[in-house]
Amino acid sequence: MEPIRKEKVQALIDRFAGKDLYIHLETTNGAYASHRDPSFLSAGAFIRNAAIRYEYGKIAGEGPYRVGLKMKDGWIYGEGLTHYELDERGRLLMAGHDDKGRLAVALELSPEPFEI
Repeated sequence: MEPIRKEKVQALIDRFAGKDLYIHLETTNGAYASHRDPSFLSAGAFIRNAAIRYEYGKIAGEGPYRVGLKMKDGWIYGEGLTHYELDERGRLLMAGHDDKGRLAVALELSPEPFEI
């Protein structure tokens, strides 16, 4: 993965608009924090291989970045993104890493289901 360049990521987001896709979206902070500090609230969210189609999407911010995907009946939103890659399978992979390189958020779009 490489650091996000807004104009490149926006072009990729535009390229996926209006297509049938699968999404992987996850956030986490608990895997790194709660075992060291029991008073820390562990939180996270995970969705994988949900079928989506968005009308348009937008990347915003100055880094870390936010990506919003406007669907027919609502929005999908990921914040804290720092890196991206268009892989050899044609998947747009975006991730947010903290200052120690640990994953905090992943937002990934694929024309095929992700492996389980």
